[in-house]
Amino acid sequence: MKFFLDTANIEEIEELIPTGFVDGVTTNPSLIAKNGDDMAKTIKSICSIVSGPVSAEVTATDYETMLKEGEYLASFAKNVAVKVPLTFNGLKACKALREKNIMVNVTLCFSEAQALLAAKAGATFISPFVGRLDDIGEKGTDLIKNIVVMYKNYNFKTEVLVASVRSVEHLIESSLMGADVATLPPKVIHELYNHPLTDKGLKAFLDDWSKTGQSILPK
Repeated sequence: MKFFLDTANIEEIEELIPTGFVDGVTTNPSLIAKNGDDMAKTIKSICSIVSGPVSAEVTATDYETMLKEGEYLASFAKNVAVKVPLTFNGLKACKALREKNIMVNVTLCFSEAQALLAAKAGATFISPFVGRLDDIGEKGTDLIKNIVVMYKNYNFKTEVLVASVRSVEHLIESSLMGADVATLPPKVIHELYNHPLTDKGLKAFLDDWSKTGQSILPK
């Protein structure tokens, strides 16, 4: 499973790149606004330090302007994936952008029917929002399971990108179902390696080692 970091904060991205955990980055208008910097500058900066796909979202809702915004965003760098909403106009823009060999991330997916349409429009990525489905009493990861099966049935090339990940459980369930990508806030990334038994075991090893008075590195 690939990990896309869900942030527009350059410092957070730079901190995690050396770990090998960052296969790409996803941004959206809310994250750009939270970061408080110029949109174009932010996307270009992220693309310069991340080799994988970097999602940059259009803000228009009509087809013609979506297409113009998508082409403009894609001009920033070769690894930009234009993010469009799962609307009729968004799907039209997806098809047109894909015909220009521009990567497209179709976002705000909440149903299997929507995911099917995105794949038929040629989407590079489909982004189902598991956390927001949980918020309304549905089990978000059930949607992931169904989309994975659907895409395999027809050999669609669209990758399932799990979005709105709120917990480690969301990630693990989705990975077991065969999702291709998860976009994760830095907070969730840092939760993945934490376990009380790891901390307990490490303390015991270090306590025992300190009693020997030895040092691994020569003095």
